Amino acid sequence: MKEVDVLKGYAAEAERLIPQFEALSSEEVLGAVLDLLPSGPGSVLEIGAGTGRDAAWLAEGGHRVVAVEPVGELREAGRKLHESAAIEWLDDRLPSLDRVGAKNERYDLVLAVAVWQHLLPEHHSTAALNLAALVAANGRLILSIRHGPGAPGRPCFPANPDDFIAAAEGGGLDLVARRSAESIQPGNRAAGVTWTWLCLERRRIA
Repeated sequence: MKEVDVLKGYAAEAERLIPQFEALSSEEVLGAVLDLLPSGPGSVLEIGAGTGRDAAWLAEGGHRVVAVEPVGELREAGRKLHESAAIEWLDDRLPSLDRVGAKNERYDLVLAVAVWQHLLPEHHSTAALNLAALVAANGRLILSIRHGPGAPGRPCFPANPDDFIAAAEGGGLDLVARRSAESIQPGNRAAGVTWTWLCLERRRIA
């Protein structure tokens, strides 16, 4: 199975997944890293924004958000559910993020929740460097990595947090925090799904 098949899996199940995603609160989903988010309004790039739940929450907090979502069904649902002048939607995906890169912008926060495990391992290094390059001076990259089985149509590929850290450090970021958390969804917990949350910051030049 390839990454494009994962996207097709999300598209095929979008009607069921949209209310499921919206039923979760951003405070729950981001609970492990709430204290690591920017304290003041800034620019945010969210990779794999889904229905825009977290993008809308961040926009309500005063942030300007670029919400990147490659699955058209989820992206269009997000536009309708969370209409906001503070959210710009973009059709793009890892590992290349070509359209994001073409904007030639850097962000105070780059956020990638429940995305990394859907990338093939051979794309991890390129994707990590591309993410790191989008972090502004003094900005942060926050990313979650899933451990455990994925859904039949949305498989999870092997993902090693240490490998991601090493690649991101090569892109000029330093590790701020590494935390482990159980899944907040009962079905995933029952299946043994856990998460590693990483927070890295743009290296400061002395």
